[in-house]
Amino acid sequence: MSAERVVLDARAVQAAVRKLAAEILEAVRAAGAAPGELAVVGVRRGGIHLAERLRAELGRAAGAPPPLGTLDIALYRDDLASRGSAPVVGPTDIRFPIQGRTIVLVDDVLFTGRTIRAALDELVDFGRPRRVWLAVLVDRGGRELPIAADFAGARVEAGGGEDVQVRLVEAGAAADAVIVRPRAT
Repeated sequence: MSAERVVLDARAVQAAVRKLAAEILEAVRAAGAAPGELAVVGVRRGGIHLAERLRAELGRAAGAPPPLGTLDIALYRDDLASRGSAPVVGPTDIRFPIQGRTIVLVDDVLFTGRTIRAALDELVDFGRPRRVWLAVLVDRGGRELPIAADFAGARVEAGGGEDVQVRLVEAGAAADAVIVRPRAT
């Protein structure tokens, strides 16, 4: 099997986040959404740092950053019974009403769609948003559920025996990068 390969370096990761922000703002304009309607929610773990970056970019471009929340989907996963151990649950933090808002749900990598399904299940426990848009840094294909990203920073080809990892400095990486590597056995 091939070695680890960098598919996005730090500069490309930064460009992808800027691209996501620009596309989201264009979609907001096209949808005729009110200025205060947008909110950003990151999926714990990988989506949180990206949601923070995306929020900052949106704030720079729009003049004020939208509210930011986080979701921990550990208890909403569809594989709890098969995991064999108690899930490690982190905090969910949404301190604004989601009723009637346009929510940008943010994750690092979109693969099977199961993480996003769980995030949507949890999100609606907080109310009924006007709409939910999905923004991911990387769409690697391979869906098992009918879920698609509204906004993707990059599309990456990876085989079934490979993992796509997003490494960010906020999470302890030496530099931002998106890596494709053989799946650990």
